[in-house]
Amino acid sequence: MEDQAEKLREIMRQKKANTPRGPVGGLAGRRAGMAARPGTEGKERKTRIITVTSGKGGVGKTNLSVNMALAFARLGRKVVVMDADLGLANVNVMLNIIPKYNLYHVIKKQKTMRDILAETEYGISILAGASGFSQIANMGERDRQTFISELESLSFADIIIIDTSAGVSSNVLDFIAAADDAVIITTPEPTAITDAYGIIKIIATEYESISLELKLVINRAKTATQAKSVADRMINIAGQFLNIKVDYLGFIYDDNAVPDAVLKQKPFMVVDPKCRASICTQHLVERMDKTKLSEPGGIGSVFKKLFSRPGG
Repeated sequence: MEDQAEKLREIMRQKKANTPRGPVGGLAGRRAGMAARPGTEGKERKTRIITVTSGKGGVGKTNLSVNMALAFARLGRKVVVMDADLGLANVNVMLNIIPKYNLYHVIKKQKTMRDILAETEYGISILAGASGFSQIANMGERDRQTFISELESLSFADIIIIDTSAGVSSNVLDFIAAADDAVIITTPEPTAITDAYGIIKIIATEYESISLELKLVINRAKTATQAKSVADRMINIAGQFLNIKVDYLGFIYDDNAVPDAVLKQKPFMVVDPKCRASICTQHLVERMDKTKLSEPGGIGSVFKKLFSRPGG
């Protein structure tokens, strides 16, 4: 495994050395409506990569990813949401979009990330997942590394939000390794808390040498007090037994506007911008937007983190 990791590192060193730097151009760049910001021409873009994950399914991970993207867009950021739930993708379903191409075509090397980038009416772009393709969900090490390296072509974006599958597969861990921030979402339910703690424990074990910001979000909270109590308990246990720092990013109220929006296949921030869930989500994003990256951002940093993973 170490020999394989060293070969991958060498491939990426050669790729980076031979890749010309400069602003993204061409039809794909214009189609996405994401031109370089003034003063950034010729400079490496500082793209912030945020992975949203959970230990348990059904806790609101995709809803959070999509609505966080809208909240960032409202702050003037250029945002791409990548549906990395490679076995059961649903970001496009939530947005009522039927994409022509998806991540399956990238894995099969038929299309690039930029080729499959789809605009939405909400000012964000998405990379659709590929539901039902088991060969993607269980792809091998080499294909996973090639796939993740495609992220480099998305350096025009200010924010890339990666919506992972639930659980702790090697795919999920790779996407977490590729992030500047890992957002762990849970609910106050005991099973969800236990599973969220489980993924934090695995992250602590896998990434001892990686600078990774873990942020906790409590979804479907009845009160702010309930959310704070759950968060404090998880953070204290993680610090005491795992020696890992987890920041409490905030909470989202249990709000009927959320399931109503899902039925309409629209983000709840669009259906009801003033509902409690929308206000909470905007607060989460504004809090995150004010924090600086722990190290220089940019797609180049993805590779540094990715290949720092033991055995990766």
